[in-house]
Amino acid sequence: MKIPRFLPPLAFLVTVAPPIARSQPARAALDRELSAAVEHHDVPGVVAMAIARNGVLYEGAFGAAEAGAGRAMKTDAIFRIASMTKPMTSVALMQLVEAGKVSLDDPAAKYLPALANPMVIESFDPVTGVYKVRPAKTIITVRHLATHTSGLGYAFTSAIVRDFKPRDGDKFTAGPLLFEPGTQWIYGTGVDMIGRLVESVSGQSLEALFQEKIFGPLGMNDTSYNVPEAKQGRLVNVFHRDASGALVEDSRQPPRVVTHFGGGGGLYSTVADYSRFMRMILNGGELNGARILSRDTVALMEQNQIGAVGVRAVKTAQPERSSDFTFVADGRDKWGIGFMITADSVPGKRAAGSLSWGGIDNTYFWIDPARGVAGVIMMQFLPFADAKALGVYDTFERGVYRLTGP
Repeated sequence: MKIPRFLPPLAFLVTVAPPIARSQPARAALDRELSAAVEHHDVPGVVAMAIARNGVLYEGAFGAAEAGAGRAMKTDAIFRIASMTKPMTSVALMQLVEAGKVSLDDPAAKYLPALANPMVIESFDPVTGVYKVRPAKTIITVRHLATHTSGLGYAFTSAIVRDFKPRDGDKFTAGPLLFEPGTQWIYGTGVDMIGRLVESVSGQSLEALFQEKIFGPLGMNDTSYNVPEAKQGRLVNVFHRDASGALVEDSRQPPRVVTHFGGGGGLYSTVADYSRFMRMILNGGELNGARILSRDTVALMEQNQIGAVGVRAVKTAQPERSSDFTFVADGRDKWGIGFMITADSVPGKRAAGSLSWGGIDNTYFWIDPARGVAGVIMMQFLPFADAKALGVYDTFERGVYRLTGP
């Protein structure tokens, strides 16, 4: 259903500001800007939170969580965070690295035999599907998987992955790869593979491990792969933008119970829970006495792990799922472990060295270690990187830095 034109902004706001936040007028201005995005039907609803190392700077909820039922968005709304799962999986990987159970430079096939002897696509005819492959000259390492430099793509980031069909008699246990490992960057299934690696080495499911080693210690009580029935009334409906540009609400479906957990996506969470995770990163791996990672490990995750390779813009292969996307400095931004690293400071926004990523339903976050500030904003509609969603993200980020001052 399309969002009713008469639906009010349905704003609900709680703001808690430690001393770093400069002015009530700046917070009120940000409220107005986010509310206006809903009133103008740019987005159906939005929840946003900004934090410093010592607490919350801003929190606001605007619009509809379920338009057809007239249910307002609230700050404890539960969202599908999709690829914002990847930083959690990356933290779990680094816990294993700290324990000496995994090395980033190990061959991935040591833990995942399916990744032994990969093939690389030399040519692919998009009309006929005819292809030519060759053995990879380089092994896939754990670091390649963790940094999207393995050559594995997604169907929405590569038309070849989308359209590739093996010939009769050909069998590819993984891939084939789009390029030689370590030579390029493309957003793909590498961290999904890391999830399988973590389960194999730890002997635990990702759900059990995350709850024990990350979510429980950090107090992330609303983050999981399955939403308990008692919390399903807080789940935000999914929308999509149709060909006319209007936002249409998908029919509400109860969440499917999953028993196989993906390292690359699948978690549900709230802005408050994700903010606790971001504060842990800002504080060098610790929050309120719970140490998740060592300070040195967090510093490693924040460092360029892909050398001269750059994070490049992605042209969508599935426009209904994702628009074309790039974030800050196409081709010059880098990748750490779990995060994109911003190459350049942006006037009025994040500093160089900031960490970020997002989820396909238009959820986004950034962590700015230099300024000691982070923000997370959650919407729930397709396609990813929708221009108006990115506009709201930009508005929110600029508003946060107005709050904190120069």
